[in-house]
Amino acid sequence: MEITTVEAVRSMTNKEMVIAILELQAQVQSLIAKTQPAAKVEGKEMTDDDARRVIVGDLSATKHKEAATQLGLSYGQIYSARLEFTFKHIHKEIKESGKTNPWVK
Repeated sequence: MEITTVEAVRSMTNKEMVIAILELQAQVQSLIAKTQPAAKVEGKEMTDDDARRVIVGDLSATKHKEAATQLGLSYGQIYSARLEFTFKHIHKEIKESGKTNPWVK
């Protein structure tokens, strides 16, 4: 005969119930933490060197979000720089040096 959850709870001691409640509280806190939006990095401006790194440098092959995290910038800053919306002087410099921007088709 299979024991139901209700029957299992009825047979728990007070000590077992306290432990179960503490475990459930920890799980709830963990789930709440996972659903909270990540803290945004505000106020840091992207530099010319950052732009070079994400366009043709060591971070050029990483995803936007990963590059942003590594540099402490926002996803939008990386996206805008890579797709030539910002840092036009850096894009001009890159083209003049004979390199191509892998992010622009």
